[in-house]
Amino acid sequence: MQDIFYSSNDGKTRIHAVVWRPAGAPRGIVQIVHGMSEYAARYAPFAEFLVENGYIVCAEDHLGHGKSIAQADNLGWFNEERDYETVLEDIRVLHLTMKKEGEGLPYFMLGHSMGSFFCRCYIARYGSELSGAVVMGTGLKGGALINTALALTRLNAAFFGWKHKSKFVDKLAFGAYNKRFKADNDPNAWLSQDSENVKAYNVDDLCGFKFTDNGFYVLFSVIKAACASQTIKAVPENLPVFFVAGKDDPVGGYGKEVQKVYEKFNAAGVKNSEIKLYDGRHEILNDFCKDEVKADILAFFDKNSIRI
Repeated sequence: MQDIFYSSNDGKTRIHAVVWRPAGAPRGIVQIVHGMSEYAARYAPFAEFLVENGYIVCAEDHLGHGKSIAQADNLGWFNEERDYETVLEDIRVLHLTMKKEGEGLPYFMLGHSMGSFFCRCYIARYGSELSGAVVMGTGLKGGALINTALALTRLNAAFFGWKHKSKFVDKLAFGAYNKRFKADNDPNAWLSQDSENVKAYNVDDLCGFKFTDNGFYVLFSVIKAACASQTIKAVPENLPVFFVAGKDDPVGGYGKEVQKVYEKFNAAGVKNSEIKLYDGRHEILNDFCKDEVKADILAFFDKNSIRI
């Protein structure tokens, strides 16, 4: 694993990214877009699996995450402008850098959770430059719901400031996620059926931190953008898209919202799309179904390895 750094589009921050490379000639490149309150290097086991099968893998730490922070209290803070576009352009820089290194190799993007919404916005804008995309652990939120969340976040920030970490807004976003899993006696049980993976998440200082009001505003903004009809309609009709999620993932409405997103993509003319739901919760790459998930994603990459 190689660490690299580059300048963020916020004009202030050094973005940290990681790259894994196979020993032999690569077959393609996979860029991972990580989720909320985690970081790029956390995907090392999955990246190493792909490397063993001939793929270069890369991922950046978003603003406010991992090693893309100047100090610890910046965790969960994106930028002064509360602009999700800045994160999209940081993803773009890594894409262009690795694309140049890959000299026309098939290029794929995989976004998980919050990263799935960034991925959906990205493929609407730059999908013609990709060989395919995997949308993992995503959801579908209505405009009224997201607009209410944005308004309440703005109101909270008006009283406490954008760097405030609000229990109210956090509960608004995640309060219901663990209801089905109370018997596990862990507030993050909704992440995985595998308690060891949940424990590892809980003790990792770079995971599970609360977002600032600034962070939640960016999160809700990118969800709103990703779920908008015009975004879905902008995805190239011939782009292969693979929707994957756990059947017990509350982010995707226990599979129902994922199915609706898939149907919306089809209705918009994105016919080269697939969906599969697994016996797992939110982090299907860290659940008991992970071997099946990895094999299916690899098969998707292999069959869509078209040089761009």
